[in-house]
Amino acid sequence: MENKLGSKITTSDMVYIALMMAATCAVTMTIRIPTFIGYTHLGDSMVFLAAIILGKRNGTIAAALGMSLADILGGYAVWAPFTLVIKGAMAYIAARIAYRDNYYGNNLKNNILAFVCAGVWMVGAYYIANVIITRFVYVQTASLSESLTIALAEVPGNIIEVVVGIALALPLAKGLNNYIHRK
Repeated sequence: MENKLGSKITTSDMVYIALMMAATCAVTMTIRIPTFIGYTHLGDSMVFLAAIILGKRNGTIAAALGMSLADILGGYAVWAPFTLVIKGAMAYIAARIAYRDNYYGNNLKNNILAFVCAGVWMVGAYYIANVIITRFVYVQTASLSESLTIALAEVPGNIIEVVVGIALALPLAKGLNNYIHRK
């Protein structure tokens, strides 16, 4: 299968994407802590891991599809389109920074920077998504200013989600990167 850029997606790429997508979905659905509008989970660790292990293109695909699938299967289908874009971009940002210059996802400080930048994106993007969903789905009578205020309730949970995701992903990425590059 060829993508628009002409580079081929191999069978092994598809297998790795599918495995990471399944892992992302499973981890996201395993421990879910309900919040006011959505839920907090451990899946961000898999988004970061996908970025490091699979790189920009494949990591983005796996993270976006795995997280969206978790929303659909978990009863939060209204979030799936937002999740597809937000988590896909999150993985892309993390991979783009982790693989910049002569780094190949194997520098701890660079990975921390990558994950923090991607996490900041995620918190901001989900705040906007929360405003939209609050205003047009959950509380249709809310004004824009009320939706902006209501959506603030989700920000602390999203920050915790990113911090825990970073704490879990860093040692996993180091161990798996070492294992993969030894072969």
